[in-house]
Amino acid sequence: MRNVLEVNNETCIGCGECAQDCPYGLILMQNDRPAMDMERVEMCLECHHCLAVCPTGALCIHGCNPDDSQALPGNSPSAEQLSLLIKGRRTTRRYRKEPVSREEIDFLLEAVAYAPTAVNNRQVLFTIIEDPQVMDNFRKATYAMLQEKIMNGGLPAGMEYLQEAVVKSRDSGQDIIFRGAPHFIIASAPKTGSSPEADCHIALSYFELMAASMGLGTVWSGLAKRSLAMLTPESLYKLGIPESHTIGYMMAFGRPAVIYHRTVQRENCHINRVLNVA
Repeated sequence: MRNVLEVNNETCIGCGECAQDCPYGLILMQNDRPAMDMERVEMCLECHHCLAVCPTGALCIHGCNPDDSQALPGNSPSAEQLSLLIKGRRTTRRYRKEPVSREEIDFLLEAVAYAPTAVNNRQVLFTIIEDPQVMDNFRKATYAMLQEKIMNGGLPAGMEYLQEAVVKSRDSGQDIIFRGAPHFIIASAPKTGSSPEADCHIALSYFELMAASMGLGTVWSGLAKRSLAMLTPESLYKLGIPESHTIGYMMAFGRPAVIYHRTVQRENCHINRVLNVA
């Protein structure tokens, strides 16, 4: 079997950081040089911690050259900048008709690919509607489906509130499910995964913050998830989402038609400090 770990002996300083940081302890130090435990190599998560932690860039893992990675020191946003982004993020319920470009969407998704997943399985599927016309068709189809359910008395107990969404859409043109957004994204993952729902939520949280940094707006669409995933899951299968997937969540996004000029003010979050364990 090909050794998935290649070491540049000229730049390796034998610090052992790669061995200490490997989650499954698959890297062994031999004569002050790291080597892969080939008897357990199939356990490798391909997390690339070893590549990232090497201070001299001496390790190549799975054919990935450390020279192709981006250096972190001095290039990360400050804690104050990230805090401001988090505090200034707002749920956007008003959107411009101007679509987000394919290049911007690809940039977003490339960043979201780095979101953590259980055991690094990276199996979250992003089903995205980029074309505003396709989005309009999807919007109309969703309301038509709900209207049919209402007419046939098919709304389950506890979901009667969806009738309000249909009535407002019909009578005043309000799109309270998708908020008039030109784009839509659905995160799903195989049901057999370790934590499919959590993986999807984490990925969309990354998507939301990255979008905010680009001046884009997002809205977590709980009404859409309840309408589609619970009432007509077959409509999601038609979008190409496998039946074997758990639907994590859905998010509408686009260019906001509203500008927020300052952060809001929040009381401290609920904290339970454990001071002792008996």
